[in-house]
Amino acid sequence: MTYQQTLHYLYNNLPMYQRIGPAAYKVDLGNIVELMAEMGDTHNSFRSIHVAGTNGKGSSSHMLASILQEAGYKVGLYTSPHLKSFTERVRINGKEIGEQEVVDFVEEVKPLIDEIKPSFFEITVALAFYYFAKYKVDIAIIEVGLGGRLDSTNIITPEVSLITNIGLDHQALLGNTLEKIASEKAGIIKEGVPVVISQNQVEIASVFKNKAAKVGTNISFASANYIIEQANTERVNIIKSGEVEIEGLKPDLKGSYQLLNIPGVLETLDKLNGFNITDEHIKKGLENVVHNTGLKGRWQILNKSPLIICDTGHNVDGVRMIIDQLDKYNYKKLHIVWGMVEDKSIMEVLTLLPTEAQYYFCAADIPRALNAKILANEASKIKLSGKEFDSVSIAISSAKKNAAADDLIFIGGSNFVVAEIDEL
Repeated sequence: MTYQQTLHYLYNNLPMYQRIGPAAYKVDLGNIVELMAEMGDTHNSFRSIHVAGTNGKGSSSHMLASILQEAGYKVGLYTSPHLKSFTERVRINGKEIGEQEVVDFVEEVKPLIDEIKPSFFEITVALAFYYFAKYKVDIAIIEVGLGGRLDSTNIITPEVSLITNIGLDHQALLGNTLEKIASEKAGIIKEGVPVVISQNQVEIASVFKNKAAKVGTNISFASANYIIEQANTERVNIIKSGEVEIEGLKPDLKGSYQLLNIPGVLETLDKLNGFNITDEHIKKGLENVVHNTGLKGRWQILNKSPLIICDTGHNVDGVRMIIDQLDKYNYKKLHIVWGMVEDKSIMEVLTLLPTEAQYYFCAADIPRALNAKILANEASKIKLSGKEFDSVSIAISSAKKNAAADDLIFIGGSNFVVAEIDEL
């Protein structure tokens, strides 16, 4: 098979959550356990850090990888979903897996696929574990796909587990309260593996404490040890245990919400044994995340005049952070290109959006996308003014055409809307 034929086979023959939603979600780890057993349990041959959470897990994973790369280690990074290319999911030191590697892997395991019938996500996890073992990474950063307890990545025994922010998302699968969702995320907590919680969310802290006590492992809340202090509009100071540890750091991940992720990253590195990581590695790592790991779509500035920004935040907490960040900018008029998927809390999210903006409603080219006309109709009920467009690209073109040089265009609402931005 060619690479394109291989992708077609994966996308069209395996259940894929990103395209069809909950129907692709597996409620046990049987498939991935069987698959990895047939492949020699390669996930046991490298050290790892496991990262879960509702918001911030992707950015935190990239930060960890960047810092460890600056420290001179060979670092695997597994994240999902991809934005532009399937190969974004699996990287070593920021370099995406080669297309031929993907082809060779799928051809080799095709008999297992036919026999076990794994999901698309299960195969991508198996691919990452195989690839990291083959190229003998020093450590791999493994991002949970969805939830934690039943996620296919949850067969690893990491050096440290990190859980970032918990918010309401995927309620149909994970539960409709923060406590239920936190319980699913807490499923990555394992005996003897230290766990770090990025933020001390008082209403759910006991969920993590109880799970850690039950399995007999140490738990720490990063926000109790680290404070990220805004020094000026671009630079921050890292304060550890009341004293400045790193001064004048200029993070290249620009969203102010990233300051909530940094403590968890630093606390995780503190708990990581056997790796030599200095303040200089941390500084360079946090200042060069995009360059080192190729992260896309996190408060990414695409143009200066007019200012065009995109972000993949899509649930209630993520959108609330986006609006808070937009409020920090000066602009004449705000244009918002917006699309969502059908299984999100549509009205809960829409009510967070500013009524004074001009909206360009669209639908990404995936089966889960919410019809743009339906989205526009729902938005009109709460006085969000705009028009619907036949595609993301047409919506963006219209926003650019209408925007003056001192306006701001924001593009978001879904990972899949951001994925269709030409400039990304």
